[in-house]
Amino acid sequence: MPAQTLHPYVLVIMGVSGTGKTTLAKALQVRTGWAFQEGDELHPPENVAKMSAGIPLTDADRAPWLRLCGRWARERLAAGEGGILTCSALKRSYREIVGEGLQNLRFVYLRVSREVLEARLAARKGHYMPASLLQSQLDTLEVPTVDEPVWAVDATRPVDETAAIVMAHIRAED
Repeated sequence: MPAQTLHPYVLVIMGVSGTGKTTLAKALQVRTGWAFQEGDELHPPENVAKMSAGIPLTDADRAPWLRLCGRWARERLAAGEGGILTCSALKRSYREIVGEGLQNLRFVYLRVSREVLEARLAARKGHYMPASLLQSQLDTLEVPTVDEPVWAVDATRPVDETAAIVMAHIRAED
């Protein structure tokens, strides 16, 4: 379906490190034509330094970043455009900050087993988020519930299949 016929949504691709957020976001960008924002690029330098040093972020560290993610989403929708944002959004309260007041925002929760995550992180090169922080992310994760604007998908499938599932969700809501 051409992007012009899709109702604009902001999709927040969420999950712990190694779930494939960026990979899926890029595949969805090709299918929708919507703007893509890598959420990691919105982190302030202090957060990047902490994560690079293997220090987990606190809620206070994350708050300004989450507000920036939410602002990006609001700007897209205010312009009548869709968008795709990667953001771990590990806690419900984080998702509430990002999606505050936005009807056309959906979180796409990528479900992946710990074993797959560990293998992916071991193979990943050039990312400031060390594999040693996986446990802190898993400890922080509050799995989204059915009363949240979330589509949960199995992210162990090939990316094209996962993207097709997300596109089916979008079309079903249009």
